Amino acid sequence: MSGSRRKATTPASRTRVGNYEMGRTLGEGSFAKVKYARNTVTGDQAAIKILDREKVFRHKMVEQLKREISTMKLIKHPNVVEIIEVMASKTKIYIVLELVNGGELFDKIAQQGRLKEDEARRYFQQLINAVDYCHSRGVYHRDLKPENLILDANGVLKVSDFGLSAFSRQVREDGLLHTACGTPNYVAPEVLSDKGYDGAAADVWSCGVILFVLMAGYLPFDEPNLMTLYKRICKAEFSCPPWFSLGAKRVIKRILEPNPITRISIAELLEDEWFKKGYKPPSFDQDDEDITIDDVDAAFSNSKECLVTEKKEKPVSMNAFELISSSSEFSLENLFEKQAQLVKKETRFTSQRSASEIMSKMEETAKPLGFNVRKDNYKIKMKGDKSGRKGQLSVATEVFEVAPSLHVVELRKTGGDTLEFHKVFDPFYKTFSSGLKDVVWNTEAAAEEQKQ
Repeated sequence: MSGSRRKATTPASRTRVGNYEMGRTLGEGSFAKVKYARNTVTGDQAAIKILDREKVFRHKMVEQLKREISTMKLIKHPNVVEIIEVMASKTKIYIVLELVNGGELFDKIAQQGRLKEDEARRYFQQLINAVDYCHSRGVYHRDLKPENLILDANGVLKVSDFGLSAFSRQVREDGLLHTACGTPNYVAPEVLSDKGYDGAAADVWSCGVILFVLMAGYLPFDEPNLMTLYKRICKAEFSCPPWFSLGAKRVIKRILEPNPITRISIAELLEDEWFKKGYKPPSFDQDDEDITIDDVDAAFSNSKECLVTEKKEKPVSMNAFELISSSSEFSLENLFEKQAQLVKKETRFTSQRSASEIMSKMEETAKPLGFNVRKDNYKIKMKGDKSGRKGQLSVATEVFEVAPSLHVVELRKTGGDTLEFHKVFDPFYKTFSSGLKDVVWNTEAAAEEQKQ
């Protein structure tokens, strides 16, 4: 439309929780949402599962959830998605998980139709390794299916949601589970009854259905009518396709045994000749000395001191015009101080690191100098704890974004004596810049490099 002006757009702000900057949504269910995240301190990638805190407390799931997450934090296995830490805000509980970005095993089946027997067996072996390890620690999945099996960049299988998909698990006096849950096509027959079931045997059944799907490309039990489906499952009415080897057929029939007592156990499965072909036992460090569950207790605590803040934050953008006009003589040359050893009452410098790293380093440098530090998004107010000739020395800093990989930091005196300011902040700047030579961009050095 003639005469109209195109509205300037600014990059969307990102939500930050603790040290994590949140990104795109990876998955969403009725109870939780999973988002991509990046640790702004370490640079590590992660996936964060977000639960509604009010729902957790309203449904009286706190103790069960704490127990499940605490147990899962202690599980460090190459075929199980790792829980890194747990945090909470006033409204949400955040479970920080290892990011596994090779896609779902289900996608592989959907694309190829079915896998060759050797490939299917390799994934099945990794699945059994994970399930066996978790069972040894009293954790039962109860919703095993290809959608909950994901692959890393190297094609290694990882079980997700182990222990977290069964929030309402209850073991009664008979030692059995009594909550019917899971995806109907993968559920063991005893789960469908109301007589209780053994979690380990039920998981083994689901593993058998998964093995069948990997090799056949379709489900062993699949009926549009639920009652008909349940009848077939309870009677184990299925047939293996002709391309299954005799060894594979034997294993599947021993797993998909309706009676959980006579169903093959994992210990027996590990001794089966078909299963053992090409089998590689998992190799991993089982030292749990550096693992704590303090963060789990804190996340479910009502103490406000333990809560993290969830906020959409991003440094204020500063364009080229603003850069020039903010300089006293409208010159980019004068924007950056010529004397790195002298901090003026209003000083600016550039950094190629993330804004959060700059903020952390400034806070770390200011506190030993006797300053009280108060942060507000990407602003810091520093106030001396002693009163000088003109009151307490106070300084304000703010980080501005020029480009995704370039920030301008403004530091200005807002109160107190100028001489005291120089006395304190000249060494502050020296400490800050020398301690982070790779963070603070020395513009003079950069200019010299360009000349050479």
